[in-house]
Amino acid sequence: MKSLEMKTKRHFKGVSIGWKLAAYLLVFVILTLLVVWLFQILLLDVFVENTKKKELGRTADQLSELLGDDSLERSALGYASERFMSISIYRISESGATPVVDVNAWGDGKTLWLGQEQLSSFYQKASENNGVYDTKVAFGGKELEEGGFAFFPFGRENYKDSRIPAKNIRLVHILLASDSTGNQYLLFLDAPLLPLDVTVATLKMQFVWITMFLLVLAALMVHFLYRKISKPLIRMNASAKQLADGKYDVSFSGKGYRETKELAQTLDYAASELSQLDRLQKELIANISHDLRTPLTMIKGYGEMMRDIPDENTPENMQLILDETERLSALVNDLLDISKLQAGATVPQMTQFDLTEVLSEVMARYDAFTKRQGYSIHWSAEGMAPVLADRKMILQAFCNLINNAINYTGEDKQVWVRQTVKDQRVRISFTDTGSGIPQDQVALIWDRYYKVDKVHRRAEVGSGLGLSIVKEILDKHHAAYGVTSTPGAGSTFWFELPVITQGYEEGFH
Repeated sequence: MKSLEMKTKRHFKGVSIGWKLAAYLLVFVILTLLVVWLFQILLLDVFVENTKKKELGRTADQLSELLGDDSLERSALGYASERFMSISIYRISESGATPVVDVNAWGDGKTLWLGQEQLSSFYQKASENNGVYDTKVAFGGKELEEGGFAFFPFGRENYKDSRIPAKNIRLVHILLASDSTGNQYLLFLDAPLLPLDVTVATLKMQFVWITMFLLVLAALMVHFLYRKISKPLIRMNASAKQLADGKYDVSFSGKGYRETKELAQTLDYAASELSQLDRLQKELIANISHDLRTPLTMIKGYGEMMRDIPDENTPENMQLILDETERLSALVNDLLDISKLQAGATVPQMTQFDLTEVLSEVMARYDAFTKRQGYSIHWSAEGMAPVLADRKMILQAFCNLINNAINYTGEDKQVWVRQTVKDQRVRISFTDTGSGIPQDQVALIWDRYYKVDKVHRRAEVGSGLGLSIVKEILDKHHAAYGVTSTPGAGSTFWFELPVITQGYEEGFH
């Protein structure tokens, strides 16, 4: 455990999830404050000015529809009071501009004073701009230059440029329009820029409070998220380290969000599977050790006896040594076969052949074993069954399933092997009369580490790894397979292959 923690700390140095959350939320807060500062303070005057310009233009359009109407002055006064602006309307004639309406929001009848020269200048600029002109003016109606600078006199002093405060600047909107009789009018609307100094100061104070509030809120969110996300992960990490040390009874707690709960459930499942795998692997080692030790002991014993007692050097003893040697060789070969199959080193070599003919030849070779050991293997087949498969692999799977039925059949030593063809598929089934398999263990019998009977006994034939090899072979052929079993009434193993039309071949992927 200590070495694992040292390795973890050495290879996974970095910032913890708590500090990561704090950093991300701090960046979010800073970006939020920057956006607020940009739009609410730095660009406030821009938004106010654009909004006011649109309001002046909309009012001018509404008043242009009332030109020549008796309600013009009353409507202009209403707009001026409601929208905090001044409105002057002049009738344009050859003799000059004659005031028609002159109102403002204060109701004192005093609007921005304009001389005939200034009106003429504004009229000319509006005419050149499709009858509409927007600008800014300072005291005395002096139009400001680009950038907000204006030149105006102070008493008798020389002209000088000066930055005009926002509260002394008025926005102007000029519209040229005609009434229904063709008389032309100049609508002059102006409004002061609001005194933004107090507004900006208020917003700055609010900004300070918002900053403090967001920082406190971010700290609380970091603490909350740390408890909900980081702590469960830290606990699961500690349990995972124990799991890596071989302690499979650990429990993973994933309280919090759905993802952490799912991760905890997955790790609990992995711990359970690893525990079972470790147990089965130890059982396999014990079983294989037993299978290796027994023939080796017999070979050694009979060899020493034949060496020390010349009369024991008989053909029967020699045959027993050869049989045990063959059993050892079969066990080692099966271990190599299953390792190659699981590693993908063995690839099926697909050929077309008649499965019925090949299996009938195999069953004929089992007659000698049947007579010698007293087993009865009943073989039946329905017609021809051409298939596309690896002949050697399918025969190995077939023999392993027969051997499994022989090893686990009942005392009557009866085994049935049947071949049936239905819906273009051939099924080979193997039935024994043994004790059967409990339903909760049926799915486990294909595992190379699993054994239904916990008391290990030598197989009559084979190495005891036959079903694992069968599973790997049939999986590589994409074949269907399975087992039906009734405890106390025996089991039936089966597999299916597609029957092909004679001469037709298709590849497996």
